[in-house]
Amino acid sequence: MAEINIELEQYNELINSLYESAKDTNSESWSNPLKLLQVLFNANFVTLILKIPEEDDLGLMIAVGNNLKGEHSVQDLPYHYKLTPFADQPEDTVLTVRDFMDDVEWQKSSYRQHWCANNDVYHVMTVDISTPNFGNLRFRVTRGQAEEDFSESDKALCTLLIPHFRRAISTFLQLNSSESLGSLYSRAIGRLSIATITIDEHGRVLDKNLFASHILDADDGLKIVAGKLTAQYNTDNRELKRLIKTAFTHASEKQTMPEAMSITRPSGEIALGVVIEVIPSLGWAEGKGQNKAVVYIRDAIGKSTTSIEISKKLFGLTPAETALSLQLTNGLSLEEAAEALNIRRNTARAHLRSIFSKTGVRRQTELVRLFLNSVAALGYDDSEGH
Repeated sequence: MAEINIELEQYNELINSLYESAKDTNSESWSNPLKLLQVLFNANFVTLILKIPEEDDLGLMIAVGNNLKGEHSVQDLPYHYKLTPFADQPEDTVLTVRDFMDDVEWQKSSYRQHWCANNDVYHVMTVDISTPNFGNLRFRVTRGQAEEDFSESDKALCTLLIPHFRRAISTFLQLNSSESLGSLYSRAIGRLSIATITIDEHGRVLDKNLFASHILDADDGLKIVAGKLTAQYNTDNRELKRLIKTAFTHASEKQTMPEAMSITRPSGEIALGVVIEVIPSLGWAEGKGQNKAVVYIRDAIGKSTTSIEISKKLFGLTPAETALSLQLTNGLSLEEAAEALNIRRNTARAHLRSIFSKTGVRRQTELVRLFLNSVAALGYDDSEGH
């Protein structure tokens, strides 16, 4: 086996940097480890190809290099090249150009002539790193023609790094996937007009969604005082504190029902409905400041964010019928809805008869329930101006 030339301190810095970058879902976090690798291998480019291009879809790579244009040291760039000499190679095997072809063949290859030559890429060290859930990630290190080719020692060091790259990149991609999924669920909750506030066991507000911000800004039932979620009336506030304490106290019990209460609003509007549920935590993390809970708030007078376009597709309604249905869903009477839409009452009644026929309901209350319980709200589109 070839000798590996790297100081223990340098190796330790690189491994720590890889795993630190894995915890951050921003690709800019890869600046440090990729730059360390660029110095370590005396490279002009270090590239992670995360996605190979398909029919009508560009690929994606994270790259650090001497000639990258732009202000960022690490960039997400499209990867255009479906056909390269380095495609479909044995997994987790470090190779260089000389493992594929001789110097004359490399000089004549279209990949070398059309991309590599323009970027002073001559020597290439490549490995396709296998991952359990994300396919192969392609790692490329390159040098210019004036530099020496990659040695057996370079290849041995790259081989040593493969399992660390696999774990770090897999963690990075899993966190990105989890963040995207969490964002999707959060938007779905928001589209259902449910406010969410994340608190700690002392009631301190850690995070909130847009609907929660609107409710707190209205200063009508709930507010934040000294960083803590607070009800405006003392009796409600005492009950809110008790519920928060009870929720955390019984969090470890199986099949614990969420705590719930209503919050009186000084405006006299219908009370806010509140449910408190503790976020499950790892057993070993309990008691270490990790406990959090989500406060779900439903504003009964909040306007529906149901999508007009999705509603049309779900129920086969015309734009006018959809607009009337949404006004009724928001609590208006037929006469009020007609006025809001600037149409005659007889026109509104004709629309309503057609809506009943198309949806199969017979009463206005049934229509409202149908819309509120449908998936239409999940198709909310900001462009529709709700």
